[in-house]
Amino acid sequence: MKRKYFGTDGIRGRVGKAPMTVDFILKLGWAAGKVLGKSDRGQVVIGKDTRISGYMFESALEAGLAAAGLDVLLLGPMPTPAIAYITQSQRASAGIVISASHNPYHDDGVKFFNANGFKLPDETELEIEALLDQPLQMVGPEQIGKATRMEDAKGRYIEFCKSSIGFHTSLRGMKLVIDCAHGATYHIAPAVFRELGAEVIEVGTSPNGLNINHQVGALYPESMRSHVLENRADMGIAFDGDGDRLMMMDAAGEVKNGDQLLYIIARARRKSGLLHGGVVGTVMSNLGFEHALQANDIPFERAAVGDRHVMEKLVHNDWRLGGESSGHIICLDKTTTGDGIIAALQVLDALIGEGQTLSEACGDMGIYPQTMINVPISQPMNLNDSAEVQDAVGVAEEELADSGRVLLRASGTEPLIRVMVEGQNAVQVAQLAERLAQIVITASGR
Repeated sequence: MKRKYFGTDGIRGRVGKAPMTVDFILKLGWAAGKVLGKSDRGQVVIGKDTRISGYMFESALEAGLAAAGLDVLLLGPMPTPAIAYITQSQRASAGIVISASHNPYHDDGVKFFNANGFKLPDETELEIEALLDQPLQMVGPEQIGKATRMEDAKGRYIEFCKSSIGFHTSLRGMKLVIDCAHGATYHIAPAVFRELGAEVIEVGTSPNGLNINHQVGALYPESMRSHVLENRADMGIAFDGDGDRLMMMDAAGEVKNGDQLLYIIARARRKSGLLHGGVVGTVMSNLGFEHALQANDIPFERAAVGDRHVMEKLVHNDWRLGGESSGHIICLDKTTTGDGIIAALQVLDALIGEGQTLSEACGDMGIYPQTMINVPISQPMNLNDSAEVQDAVGVAEEELADSGRVLLRASGTEPLIRVMVEGQNAVQVAQLAERLAQIVITASGR
């Protein structure tokens, strides 16, 4: 059954336009409450990032959940993974995050965690969607839910993050630039790294409701680079608006993406005997990453793009470590979802254990040149139905042989076909990508 509202990571859109309207979010709260709290009265945890629309949608969700008979625990601005942790630690029925992740302030979204701190399975999302088409039926007055605020959520989560590395691991002597994207980590991340002993230079820690992800954070490393170089910092660490992804930067101002950071963690765990199974990446993970893991005898598998798909494969394989090039890194031995702060701590712990700088730790992993071209399409297109496209892909793969790969996929969020070519020769990669993009344009009828 096709989902009507839920995408790969909850429900998301522009504020004021369906589905991100107050009336819809109120009903979403009610429908989610009926599904997620049907076993007992229960309690639902709500957290949000720093965008201005969060206040409005928080109130709407609170009203909908109360109308369904559930109590609400309000955390205020907190990273997405913090909501997962507190949902689990409070034995709540579910957790809800109000965030559009790395998107600008004019977008917002809602995503859910179950009682165990994991993203909802498809069948539960479909159950919620089915209720959205039904009339809202409020519980009786004596059953209406209540709302309370958790005043110590920040402190609880800080301690949880610190506990993800060894008790004796110290960051003393390190100078770190911490870029919080004016988002949900602004009052959390600097404290975590300071309490572990680091000297912290803060960037993106003054949210005003409108500046989340604006020219700062994981998607905009330029701001972090200037602070790293000016302050002669050892590293920079940048999060996105809701704190579930990160990028890191070495002392020379070179960005290290999710593939490189995941490699550092995996290699360290392999050496220490703590790597359980292998590593899950995605179809977008760099071929250099795969080859570096192979050189260290670390199994590797690819999932579809999206952290929910990475998680599904991790659970299926009974593995613990996975992630995306974008910086979503999942350490299932530490927490239940992608967590930027905890992932950064795992990298730092590995560097300290190996006695290496960030640059040195990435030195034996090559990043293959990659060209991505987004081809707009006017109507849905099944790439498998085009013999012309498939023949062209076959020819390109023959030219690359074992030194590269080709990936064509439809975007899950936009009317685009993404054409990606990756290989050791940058000129060849660019030429093949352009050739394939032109063939896709022709086949699409543009």
